[in-house]
Amino acid sequence: MTETRGYGQFCPVAIAAEVLAERWTPLVIRELLLGSTRFNDLQRGVPRMSSSLLARRLRELEFAGIVERRPSAHGGSEYHLTPAGHDLFPIVERMGLWAQRWMRHDLTGPANLDPDLLMWDIRRTVTNRARPGGGRFVAEFHLAGALPRRQRWWLVFEPDAVDLCYRDPGFEVDLFVAASPRVLTQIWLGHVSIDQALREGWLRLDGSRQDVAAFRSWFVLSPFAPAGAAPEPAADRP
Repeated sequence: MTETRGYGQFCPVAIAAEVLAERWTPLVIRELLLGSTRFNDLQRGVPRMSSSLLARRLRELEFAGIVERRPSAHGGSEYHLTPAGHDLFPIVERMGLWAQRWMRHDLTGPANLDPDLLMWDIRRTVTNRARPGGGRFVAEFHLAGALPRRQRWWLVFEPDAVDLCYRDPGFEVDLFVAASPRVLTQIWLGHVSIDQALREGWLRLDGSRQDVAAFRSWFVLSPFAPAGAAPEPAADRP
């Protein structure tokens, strides 16, 4: 017997699930909602997804009327959400808030820690206020316990952009940031405050007093961090 892709139900939930519940699809939509439009940027937001599968999911979303492909002014193509795609924002947001409330411990479990995604997310949320006057500012992150090739990262703040490097860019480092991948993820998600991490020795900041103090102004947490800082429901405890 041939298995059909759809559920064969007129239920709106079933019809929506046929499009949105495919593996990786919600994450691709998340990336588009966060502003990624180029294929390589989308890939950086889903680093464990193969390029071929990402291309297939984008084609499926385009066919479903959720994504449209446009020529880029710099060559190649860009992917943009249609009105139907933008209408998915509250759904994706509620999924993230639900996980922060009911599955908080799973978020930072060993299998889910991903330095590539963490640093890309940090790069997307930082503000370009690292240094008054807009001069170049370089922060080096050391993620103790990550794979050797993913232990060191550099954020390079220029007056008009912030770049993320996983190879030494060759500039003088102004601030060293050291933490384990789990602790830095917990901080970014709002599970642990910067003050607590510093107090407990889980996070180390090395630099001038001014640059250390400025860390809080440019290191912007996840949009889901307020939910992550809220008390966990009693039902979530054994």
